[in-house]
Amino acid sequence: MRIKYEDMVKEFTRVLEKKGFLPEDAADAAMIFAQNSLAGVYSHGLNRFPRFVTYLEKGSIDPSARATCEMSMGIMERWDGHRGFGPLNAKRAMDRACELARSNGAGIVALGNNNHWMRGGTYGWQAADQGCIGICWSNTMPNMPAWGGKNRKIGNNPLVMSVPRSNGEHVVLDCAVSQFSYGKIEQCKLQGTQLPVPGGYDTKGNLSTDPAEIEKTWRVLPMGYWKGSGLSIVLDLIATVLSNGNSVSKIGTFDDEVGLTQIMIAIDPSRFNTAEETDAIIDTILADVKSSEPIKESGEVYYPGELALHTMIENKELGIPVVEEIWEEVLHM
Repeated sequence: MRIKYEDMVKEFTRVLEKKGFLPEDAADAAMIFAQNSLAGVYSHGLNRFPRFVTYLEKGSIDPSARATCEMSMGIMERWDGHRGFGPLNAKRAMDRACELARSNGAGIVALGNNNHWMRGGTYGWQAADQGCIGICWSNTMPNMPAWGGKNRKIGNNPLVMSVPRSNGEHVVLDCAVSQFSYGKIEQCKLQGTQLPVPGGYDTKGNLSTDPAEIEKTWRVLPMGYWKGSGLSIVLDLIATVLSNGNSVSKIGTFDDEVGLTQIMIAIDPSRFNTAEETDAIIDTILADVKSSEPIKESGEVYYPGELALHTMIENKELGIPVVEEIWEEVLHM
């Protein structure tokens, strides 16, 4: 089943207005959810929408709350998200980081007390669309064991890096520091498919590709084993220090995954290069990567963000694939 992008935006907007969003904010928020599904990140689009509505109904998210700047120091600012709608606060924070970058060459906004930003890649594309290199990440609730441990002590803190190209075909890396995000694990479970490589441990303590078994234990695998574990810890430390917000361990004491901490960094490459020079550098590197001999005879090597571009074009033309039960749930909200 496929749904037109415009219809998805319309239904999301209707529900969000009904749940207390101002019309303008509802439209912006609906577009963020729909764009996630458009890009093929269904776990953070339609599939995440009902859970978000539940948070609204429980009062965990205040639809009227907006992030405010609490401190400003040159190229750096510290913001309080007031537990508002995470993606809108994150979007405004990245807009501000880009504004600071255009004035100073670089800009940093540390956003504390925010809520889940949904798809981190959104803000990488956002920075690149403004001609900036983007670096951003978020912490999470404790949802992954530190390397060598069994119980969940660290987050799979998503990390995003983006490099702009003047043709809009930006390079955007968007990854959790676990082998797979919980959203991806949930998506595979809903589709009845196995993970392509082991992503966590089953109830017997063995590495598994079965998303249902991994969900039973919550023992997801850090990417790169001890390296992903270490990266998770450092990202949480930097975010908490800069924002004076909630750490992974502190978030774990809340009833829900709320009050998260995010860092938005933008760098303006035009301070060093013309757009043409930057494009030439990127094109040369990507051409070399894509000239790789593929493992499979008909295979191809992709750069980060390339498949998302292909998916967006396809879903815009054919409609966005949806899980019918979830779409019906939204229609009846």
